[in-house]
Amino acid sequence: MSRFFKGSDSESDSSSSDSEVNVPRPGASTARPVAYAFSDDEDEPKRIVRSAKDKRFDELREIIKKMGNHKKIKDMASVLTDFEELGKAYDKSKKVIEKENQIPRFFLRCLVELEDFVSECWEDREGRKQMSKNNAKGLTTLRQKLKKYNRDFESDIATYRENPDEGEEEEAVDSEEEKSEEEAREDFTKMKAAKEESRPSKKVTYDDDDDDDDDIDWEMSSDSSSSESDGGEGPGTTVYTAAMFLKKQPGEEKKEKKEKKEKRVKKKREEDEGGEWEEVTKGAPMIKEAPKMFAKDTEVNHEAVIKKLNEIISARGKKGTDRNEQIALLKELQSISNANNLGPAISMKIMFHIISAIYDYNPNIATCMRSEMWEKCLAGVSELLDMVEANPDINIGENILEESENVTTPPYRVRGCVLTIVERMDEEFTKMLQACDAHSTEYVDRLKDEKEVCVILDRLQTYLVPRGTTEEICRVYLRRIEHMYYKFDPEAYDNPKLENKSFKDMEEMCKFIYAKDLTDRLRTRSMLCQIYHQALHDRWYQARDLMLMSHLQDTIQHSDVPTQILYNRTMVQLGLCAFRKGNIRDAHNALVDIQSGGRAKELLAQGLLLQRQHERTPEQEKIEKRRLLPYHMHINLELLECVYLVSAMLIEVPYMAAHEMDARRRMISKNFHHVMRMSERQALTGPPESMREHVVAASKAMKTGNWKECKNYIINEKMNAKVWELFYKSETVQEMVTSKIQEESLRTYLFTYSSVYDSLSLETLAEMFEIDQGVVHSIISKMIINEELMASLDEPTHTVVMHRTEPTRLQSLALQLSEKVSSLVDNNERIMELKQGNLFFQKSGGNLF
Repeated sequence: MSRFFKGSDSESDSSSSDSEVNVPRPGASTARPVAYAFSDDEDEPKRIVRSAKDKRFDELREIIKKMGNHKKIKDMASVLTDFEELGKAYDKSKKVIEKENQIPRFFLRCLVELEDFVSECWEDREGRKQMSKNNAKGLTTLRQKLKKYNRDFESDIATYRENPDEGEEEEAVDSEEEKSEEEAREDFTKMKAAKEESRPSKKVTYDDDDDDDDDIDWEMSSDSSSSESDGGEGPGTTVYTAAMFLKKQPGEEKKEKKEKKEKRVKKKREEDEGGEWEEVTKGAPMIKEAPKMFAKDTEVNHEAVIKKLNEIISARGKKGTDRNEQIALLKELQSISNANNLGPAISMKIMFHIISAIYDYNPNIATCMRSEMWEKCLAGVSELLDMVEANPDINIGENILEESENVTTPPYRVRGCVLTIVERMDEEFTKMLQACDAHSTEYVDRLKDEKEVCVILDRLQTYLVPRGTTEEICRVYLRRIEHMYYKFDPEAYDNPKLENKSFKDMEEMCKFIYAKDLTDRLRTRSMLCQIYHQALHDRWYQARDLMLMSHLQDTIQHSDVPTQILYNRTMVQLGLCAFRKGNIRDAHNALVDIQSGGRAKELLAQGLLLQRQHERTPEQEKIEKRRLLPYHMHINLELLECVYLVSAMLIEVPYMAAHEMDARRRMISKNFHHVMRMSERQALTGPPESMREHVVAASKAMKTGNWKECKNYIINEKMNAKVWELFYKSETVQEMVTSKIQEESLRTYLFTYSSVYDSLSLETLAEMFEIDQGVVHSIISKMIINEELMASLDEPTHTVVMHRTEPTRLQSLALQLSEKVSSLVDNNERIMELKQGNLFFQKSGGNLF
């Protein structure tokens, strides 16, 4: 080693020593030794020259790392931002990637993982509901953007998905090699520093007389010199051999590198797979035996089975209990009791507990049970009913105490309630339909089970009617009614005079509930179901009379929410029935409450609407979702709105024509006026497309008395497909609508142009509106009787003679002006009185004198 560096070391050591006094040589330079300058240069950060590829790829990796952190906490808004940054960074790296002719594997892995992550979050409906607004919006946007972005990498992503591990091992090995090289450099630096620190102190003394460099005394320990020269194996030493400085053959270097890679890959695989492979012995795999129910020599009798049953039930609801295993144990216990002929009562008791365990399988009441559990439940309830029907002598009731149960000898007494179990099964069926996607085959498959549910309810009714209490019979009747009331029977519709089984059954059950029910709820619900069923089959007068006699509209606000929903559905069906029968005003009155608020979807429990004023809490949302009706019970909302708007048009347009100049006229339908006002605000009005636009265009045509144009807007191919074909026998409904349009257009025409004509021929009016002359005569007669039209009929000439008593447009405007001026004068006088202070004296009853 150079004496210069050693001198610098000894100087630094000697300067820190207290015993030695450094005497500077005469004429020696006081400049700082060069060795310190080198050490300062080493302290400065070294500039690293990196290629464009490394820069760009490091930038991508940094963004991917950040995205991974955000994915862990499910911060979807930040993940969306990271994804956008990643796209921009990738665009910058395109030139580098084009040179490589290969998209980086880590980038493809990021896209694939992000796609899987987004799809997993999207499928988790419960998780999505609990997300904040920002995160939910971020997830939706990210899903759309990612789907669009991944189209450019479809083939690469598909290739990656086929073999995701290819290339990643090499990347991992390369990264490990880089890490190992960095670690080696760090170790080498640390070793060097330790070596420098471990050297003994070197003392340098200068004599006054000697100026030669030879006078420097180097005190080196023999150990340290030998360790440096010999390359000892002690700590902080480095061995330099001649082989290290020899040039290796090109083949040897590659071979060594390959061997290292293989070793690392093998080690990594072993770590990932949890160690080395275990050898499997020949023969069939060992099957773990289930724990035996009873010991080998135990006598299986009633006491032993009940004891075991209580032991299994005691674990119910406890933490760590395997529910599947509990069901299996109960079934095994039942099979053992049947094998030992312990009687039907104990088998029935175990069956009650099996069904309860199936219901307990899903601990969350808000969610539905799995499909395989549902099938087990149906089979279990059917089996229980078989037992009950086969053994009518067994006394079953929920009021029987456990102490008074008798399952050993007749007469048998078993604690349990078949009705409660069937009601719970019916509720689970509704929940399963609510959870299914309405437009999927799964919903259709699940709906097929309704037939079996109805059969079970029929069997339960047959069992309970002779032996159940009136309350139980009312409950089972209501369950049956709720499965019948919304179903349309074409035979009953076509032949209303013939006795139909569904009508007969419903009437009998409803009458029993009206007479025997002690709670208002069952009576109210059964009455609403009967009205709905009558209205569905166009029995308008029966349905209307039953609704009016029940006075439900006065007390329904005090009922529970599901009953109020049923009331809304009944009123809607009543309105549709009135419309089909041509009772337009009744239809409008029935539908106005549902349609006026714009919340028909929510009021009919067919979906949730966003609330502007305040957001629902997760609990409120769960409760409201539980109230929603299954899709097959829904009423078409577009049909409902169309019927309401057409009814409003047929009432409102003639009324507006009759009271055009009346400043105090009232609005019959606010919703209709709002739709009309919105259309008038539009600068450009194109041809109608939606259902609302068709009704608005028809209303404008009716105002002028152009009934043909009005009819063409209401009844056409587009409207037929959207609305009218949804009615049974739609041709009849269309004919009714056409005749109503003709009649109301005639009334509007007479109101609008009565001041213009002196007389009108009935024959001309009949030809103009293509109505029978008798119908025209009756319409005008009603208008004259109701004092809507100031005219008289001249029978010999078949003309309408106008009396011209209605004020003209100018006269009407003059009357309006005079009314407004008089109100203005009154207001002015009041203000003057307030200013002069006369108001006080008037109120106090006169002046002071």
